[in-house]
Amino acid sequence: MVVTDGPAGNEALACKRACAQGDLEQSDRRRSSLVVIPTSLVVIPTYNEVQNLSPLVEHVLEQEGFDVLVIDDSSPDGTGDEADGLARRFPGRVSVLHRAAKLGLGSAITTGLHHALRRGYAYAFHMDADLSHDPAVLPEMRRALECADIVVGSRYVAGAATVCRARHRELLSRLASVYAGAVLGLPLSDPTGGYRGYRRQVLEALDLDQVASRGYAVQIELNHRCHQAGFRFEELPIAFHEREWGRSKMSLGIVFEALFVVAALRLKATTPNAAREPEGLQRYNAFAAGQERQGRSIRTPQQKERSR
Repeated sequence: MVVTDGPAGNEALACKRACAQGDLEQSDRRRSSLVVIPTSLVVIPTYNEVQNLSPLVEHVLEQEGFDVLVIDDSSPDGTGDEADGLARRFPGRVSVLHRAAKLGLGSAITTGLHHALRRGYAYAFHMDADLSHDPAVLPEMRRALECADIVVGSRYVAGAATVCRARHRELLSRLASVYAGAVLGLPLSDPTGGYRGYRRQVLEALDLDQVASRGYAVQIELNHRCHQAGFRFEELPIAFHEREWGRSKMSLGIVFEALFVVAALRLKATTPNAAREPEGLQRYNAFAAGQERQGRSIRTPQQKERSR
C-alpha cells in the first residue's frame, strides 16, 4: 500500500522529491561526461573549392570527435575566405592555413599531418575537398585504427563503388593503382586513393620532411614509406563520387610525376629503416621544401583581418 497523506505520506513525498532531484543531478553529470573531446583531425587541402568546402566541413563536424584543418593555396575563387567564415562559425573546431602560393597537394598533406602532431591529436585523416569522399565513413575508419596503423578508404575492394566517373579517368586510376602496387609490392588494392587515416604513432615514426612528392603521388610515397617501416594497413570500401562543382586538378604532369616517383622508389636501395631514410626523394624536387616554408602561417580570421 502506498501512503499519500499524513506524516508518513509527507515523508514519502519528500523522499520521492529527493530521489528525483538526485536522478536529475546524476543525469546532468552523465550529460556533461558525454561531451566529446575531439581526438581526430581531418586535413582538407583546397584550391578553388569554394562551392564544395562548406557542405564538406559541416558534414565532417557532424561526426563526433573530429576537428578540421583547411589548407588553402591562395585560391583565386575565394576558398580561403570561405574557410575563414567556417572558422568563425565553428571556433575551436575549424582552423585555416593560408599559404602564399599553389605549393601542391603533397606538401599540404604533410603540413597538415605535422599540425596534427603538434596539436596532440591521436588520429589524423586527410580527404579530398571536392565531395568525392563521404565524411560519414570517418567514424568507421577511426574504429579500424584500433587494430590497424593506417586505414585507406578504398575504391577497389569488394563492396566499394565509383559513382558518375568518366570511363577514361576510372581506367587511368585503376592502371595507376595496379602499376604502383605491382612495382612497389604494396598490400593495397587502392594505393593511389586520397581518403585515409593514421595513428599518431605512425606519424611520429615517419620523417614527414623527407616526403618529396608534390602532387597526387604523395599517396603512393606515403604508402611505400609506411609499408617499408612495417606498419599495418586496412582498407575499407567506400563509394567514390565524381565531383559536381569545380574542375579536376588532374593533369599530365601529375601522371608523369606518379610514374617517376614509383620508378624512383623502386630503384632506390631502400633500407628497413626507410621511414627515416635521410635521402628520400629530395633530389627529385629539392626546392619544394623551401617554397613551402616561404610565407607559411596559420592565422585566425581575426589575425587575417588585422593584417589587411
